[in-house]
Amino acid sequence: MSKISVGIVGVGVHVPEKVLTNFDLEQMVDTSDTWIRTRTGIAERRVAAEGIATSDLAVEAAKAALDDAGITADEVDLILVTTSTPDMIFPSTACLVQSKLGIAGCAAFDLQAACTGFVYGFTVAAQFIETGMYKTVLLIGADAFTKYVNWQDRNTCVLFGDGAGAVVLRRVDDGYGLLSSYLAADGSGADLLKIPAGGSALPGNEYSIENNLHYVQMVGGEVFKFAVRILPEAGTKALEKAGLTVTDVDYLVPHQANIRIINAAADRLGINKEKIIVNLEKYGNTSTASIPLALYDLYASGGLKRGDVLLFVGFGAGLTWGANVIRWSEGGGR
Repeated sequence: MSKISVGIVGVGVHVPEKVLTNFDLEQMVDTSDTWIRTRTGIAERRVAAEGIATSDLAVEAAKAALDDAGITADEVDLILVTTSTPDMIFPSTACLVQSKLGIAGCAAFDLQAACTGFVYGFTVAAQFIETGMYKTVLLIGADAFTKYVNWQDRNTCVLFGDGAGAVVLRRVDDGYGLLSSYLAADGSGADLLKIPAGGSALPGNEYSIENNLHYVQMVGGEVFKFAVRILPEAGTKALEKAGLTVTDVDYLVPHQANIRIINAAADRLGINKEKIIVNLEKYGNTSTASIPLALYDLYASGGLKRGDVLLFVGFGAGLTWGANVIRWSEGGGR
């Protein structure tokens, strides 16, 4: 019996209305538009308003993806949310999304692999359909990292933005959809990128608040070196598993962390710059939402055609990294 092919049949995104530009940041911290653009490629990012949680971003992206797929929420068998900024420790953000969609009964859970979350999530979600357990999976990558940055730390506060991207996964024609995945992690690098407090190791207390331990901490130089090395490695291994090479790739959709990382990794991978989808200039690093947000830009442009090969590549805290190879099964876009 041949394996069921699983692909994307609907795409949707949502970003907050508020735009925070580099010039705005110049008034908040010791930085400049030139400094930020030169080192990151970012010009602006979206910031969720007070009272808007990750689940709120996620549910709007989910509604858009369901509408694009032409299905209703009650047809969903599983809601899988990948996030590092859940509404709360428990219940899962996926359960909150389910409630806000007005449905109940389907399975719902979160997956945490930081900025690699969407790649991990796609791999996990597809397996539920491949095995025949479920027909329709709603996969959402959503993060609200601006709620976890120290606005006095110019090395991190300039990087992150908020947003959500969702896809509807279903069975597609044989030979299309997800062709292969490669996932990996190295926990020895956990201290390079983290939010120290808020978990069982260091619950919130006066000490953790006074020492800003509920904010993102990053050893930027080490993360940069890791990302430049690991992105091409992950992409190459996923392509090998699919029986393809980089010349077969029509579009590279990388995690949108830093333009210097993307360009350096692309050079090592040997892929033409015209094939790389980049939108971090307007959104910044939206963590697990960055790949679906970039995918949507390509999809909405109408540039995708049936049979195009897409390579999703991500890296993040953990340390985690991975890649998906997808043969696009639908035509065009909006």
